[in-house]
Amino acid sequence: MNYIVFDLEWNQSSTGQEKETGELPFEILEIGAVKLNSRFETEGEFSRLIKPGIYREMHPVTRDIIHLNIEDLDNEESFPEVAEDFLHWCGEDCIFCSWGPLDLTELQRNMRFYGMEPLADGPIKFYDVQKLFSIQFEDRKSRRTLEHAINVLQIDKAVPFHRAFGDAYYTARVLSEIDEPVLRNYSLDLFTLPRTRKDEIKVVFDDYAKYISREFDSRSAALSDREVMSVRCYLCRKNIKRRVKWFAGNNKHYYSIGCCEVHGFMKAKLRIKKSDTGRVYAVKTMKFISEEEMERIRERKRGGK
Repeated sequence: MNYIVFDLEWNQSSTGQEKETGELPFEILEIGAVKLNSRFETEGEFSRLIKPGIYREMHPVTRDIIHLNIEDLDNEESFPEVAEDFLHWCGEDCIFCSWGPLDLTELQRNMRFYGMEPLADGPIKFYDVQKLFSIQFEDRKSRRTLEHAINVLQIDKAVPFHRAFGDAYYTARVLSEIDEPVLRNYSLDLFTLPRTRKDEIKVVFDDYAKYISREFDSRSAALSDREVMSVRCYLCRKNIKRRVKWFAGNNKHYYSIGCCEVHGFMKAKLRIKKSDTGRVYAVKTMKFISEEEMERIRERKRGGK
């Protein structure tokens, strides 16, 4: 298996008035990538610019980052042509890697806009190297810039930042510094959601579990689903005694706490999100906590905060 470490640069509407904005808010202008083998050795490089087909004016922020004008891209090939070449270069046995969670979603959004075949019929496993860097070298929660990581790891700045290939190159260098056990903390791109109940995602990581539902027609339908609202120990798979019933927090999440006789207190956190289809889906995480944290959450519910 190869690691495809890639980065995208994209443009967006300068006026917000173009009719295509809702379908394609970010139009990809550049794809850069590095292919690593299982030993994190470089097997190949990919770097292509793309002729824009939607937005004919460069957004000021994009222009300041990539230092290109629309006219500089007019002799390049279109997105479908470049994307086909890119996917052929990637090969079939690979896993995508990027700095942050956005690039794989926007790649698929651009592919759908141009009527290309989807990458998968459900969520895609990938590595968010920004997250992996935080897990191994910092506090697991912070999300730093790529240049910050390069500075921390004292990696030579051999190519410019803020172009697709340069950022892919540095992301690959950071990935090669990640220890193998940390790679168990993969991410899931949800551009294509589970289609049926049996396709729903249930995965256990080192210190928490995640559940991703299929789509529902409404928030109330999701919150009425037994699987969405269940709280069971993800280690022994048994239903557990509820200590704090579901309640809505002030940050768009719902919370509940149960207690497993074997493994202790477990917090469940639920968020209902909108999908691209206008429907909704649920993302639930479960994590074991201390009795003190359980009491803080119980007080939070009592206080309505």
